[in-house]
Amino acid sequence: MLTQIAAEPAARSKRAGGPLMPLASIAALIGIGSALATPFLSLFLISELGSEPVAVGMFLFTTHGAMLLVGTWVGRWSDRRAVRRIVLVIGGLSGAAGFALFAVLRDYWLLLAVALTFTTVASTQVPQVFACAGQMLGGSARAPLVMSALRTLFSLTWIIGAPLGVLLIDVSGFTGLYVVTAVACALSAGVSFLWLPRLPVIRPAEDLARPAPRARILSVMTAFVLLHAANSLDLLTLPLFVTVELGETTRTAGLMLSLCAALEIPLMLGLGALAMRVGPGLLIRLGVVSGIAYYGVALCAGSVWQFAAAQLMNAVMISAVGGVGISYFQDLVPDRPGYAATLYTNAVKVSSMLSGPLLGLAQHFGYRTSYAVCLTMAVSGLVLLFRAGRRPLLAGDCSVVR
Repeated sequence: MLTQIAAEPAARSKRAGGPLMPLASIAALIGIGSALATPFLSLFLISELGSEPVAVGMFLFTTHGAMLLVGTWVGRWSDRRAVRRIVLVIGGLSGAAGFALFAVLRDYWLLLAVALTFTTVASTQVPQVFACAGQMLGGSARAPLVMSALRTLFSLTWIIGAPLGVLLIDVSGFTGLYVVTAVACALSAGVSFLWLPRLPVIRPAEDLARPAPRARILSVMTAFVLLHAANSLDLLTLPLFVTVELGETTRTAGLMLSLCAALEIPLMLGLGALAMRVGPGLLIRLGVVSGIAYYGVALCAGSVWQFAAAQLMNAVMISAVGGVGISYFQDLVPDRPGYAATLYTNAVKVSSMLSGPLLGLAQHFGYRTSYAVCLTMAVSGLVLLFRAGRRPLLAGDCSVVR
């Protein structure tokens, strides 16, 4: 599918380095590796290492901080050099080495050192996948659809990877889980090296040389941090809200999560296609309005059927912010796809760091409080998006040179 929707005229295909099928394969392998390792990290630290909650929190906070710093530097560097394929290869090999060490090491400080080095470098792969796609498309009107399709592919791998991770832990423990994760990372490096074409350097035209206004970048970045934090807090709160506040079973909470995930996949593709006509900015704002409505319903919901019906509004927001958001960032900074994709993924990382303490606040005041916080963050994010305006941060065309 990605190959078909990314097909371009001969001249554009030559300039872009060919179809996007290699990226789809790389994204699938990265997604599977992430889905295997990420959800079970806290369980691994507690059950295998005997770590206390404070130690787990420090592990997660420091590794996310390192990923922010390294990812930002790599994103800027990759825009100035023809190194995207190299970054993906190194990231895959680093992930393979890191998770191989996770399979055999059982010392907290050694594993923290591995996480701050090998797995931190591996985390640079995700923004580079989207940066490669943006550079290959070269400003094509089909870019939002392709980006949404890649984002949907990541979601699909999580649907497959999370249950597979549970199975691997039951059969072979965390050693087997991390060995399979290391294999997926190694395969992503191999596909990157053997199949992904070398992409040229993007050199902006003279009228693009001025720096982007920092205030506008900060407004957009802050808005997405708030919106992703609202999504993350909702994901953490939902099972607790359904069981504690609405008095339902854990199975019902699982059905709510599955319902939202099932709605997201067609919505991401549909919104990606629609963004080719109306632009990603408008769809993201409409998606946030839908999210505001969802948080309002959740805040007032007295029965589970009301909450279930509102999952469509939740899925619209997640699909708009998560699926079309990458195209929005790349439209804002059209000559720096690596920097733009890294900004987006950094917003996700920062939001993950915020959602934990916010959940602790909700545990103290009641889980319905979470949705009041989500509502506040979504409204604030929408205000910031309107403040940022609709014009690109840098206007004009980019010239691609070898």
